This record gives sequence, structure tokens and C-alpha cells, in this order.
Amino acid sequence: MNLVIDIGNTRVKTALFNNKELVETKWFNSPAEILNDLAFVTQAKRAIIGSVVNESEHFLEKLNKILPAQLFTASSKIPLKNLYRSASTLGSDRLAASVGAFALYPNSDVLVIDAGTCIKYNFTNSLNEYLGGGISPGLTMRFRALHEFTGKLPLVELDANYSGLIGDTTQHSILSGVVTGSTAEIDGIISLYQAQYPNVICIITGGDAGHLAKRLKSSIFTRQNLVLKGLNHILNCTI
Repeated sequence: MNLVIDIGNTRVKTALFNNKELVETKWFNSPAEILNDLAFVTQAKRAIIGSVVNESEHFLEKLNKILPAQLFTASSKIPLKNLYRSASTLGSDRLAASVGAFALYPNSDVLVIDAGTCIKYNFTNSLNEYLGGGISPGLTMRFRALHEFTGKLPLVELDANYSGLIGDTTQHSILSGVVTGSTAEIDGIISLYQAQYPNVICIITGGDAGHLAKRLKSSIFTRQNLVLKGLNHILNCTI
């Protein structure tokens, strides 16, 4: 059994895999909480950690006392050729998501849109080369920015039931601006990729994928836990 850990900016996502099969997922508020759940951790024989924060080395040391664990870095072996020019600064979640997509669609042009704290665009071509993509603020970040960088705008939370275009209150105007603006951004970026790569496969994943996918005009596949599946694929490649 593999333990896969994705340490993000907002929360820690974990999963147990039996070879390629996802058995269980679990969310934690911090890496330290994982170490307190030995009943969960000790089901695995080995682990892999992907992290976009800086505290991962200390956590890796502690986890290694329980079971063999490795940290996914820019130098880790992957089934893609990484052509990102600043590979050492590339977020592990971005590359892992593309590896997860590769496992589903090898030898294909694939655009992965990871809608979490940030909206990350990650592109792999049909030669299985990771080229890069783009990063923009996620939904929650946009809501917070409007509140924190203005004097009067309230902090609004995502309302999954709101789908209006013309907001008739300040709250609805913010919802329209953030959600409609984000979906228009994603549709527009997909169109740009389609112009260059007509056969591109588009995948959306991440915490806000469900909210955004149903609003997109573009044809897109929703694949939850793609980063976790990518990390598991990387771990299996090291056997």
C-alpha cells in the first residue's frame, strides 16, 4: 500500500493506494496531524510527499521514522521530459498533476487546469514533454483580495447556487465578477491552447473544479485527485 501526501497552501490531502487503485482519501489541517493518525499511516509500506510549502523536510524526517518516505522534487524521476526552464521553482503539485494526466492520456496534448488556492494551467505535449503553463488567483484568493485591498467591499464566500451574470447587490456583483470572470478566463485560455493544439485534451481538477466545470463552455473532463494519482504514479515508477 502506498501513502501519498500532497501538502498544499490551504490543506494537506492524503490518499492510500493499492498499486494504482485509490483506496481511501483523507484531509488534514497540517502535516503534524498525519503523524498522529498512526492507524491510517501504518497501513502503507512506503510514502511520497509533494509539497508547495517549506516545512516538508522536517516532516519527511519524522515520517521516515514510521515508514520509508521520499520527497518529490524537481530531480525526482518522472515519465515526462521536464522542459520548464526554472525547474527548481516548479510547484510539485503542477508537475504531479501532469503526471496524473499522462497516466490517463499518454502521447497526447493535455492541458490540466488545477483549480485550488491558485488556478494553475499545466501543459504536456504529445511527445510527453512538460512545457509549463500559467498561474492565476483561485476563487477564494479573488474574494479575499477584493475585501482586503478595498475599504468597503465585504468578504464574500462562494455560493454554489448563484449563477447570475448581472449582480443586483454588492454580494452578487462580487460573486458574478469572481465566478463569471474565472470561468471566462478558463474558457479563453482553453481556446488559445486549442488554436495551437487542435487535439488538446482539457482536464480540470482541484477543490473548485466542480463549481467551475459546470459553467464552462469548453469541452472538459473533470478528474478529482489528479495530483494524488500523479504522485502515486511517480512512487510506483521508483520500484
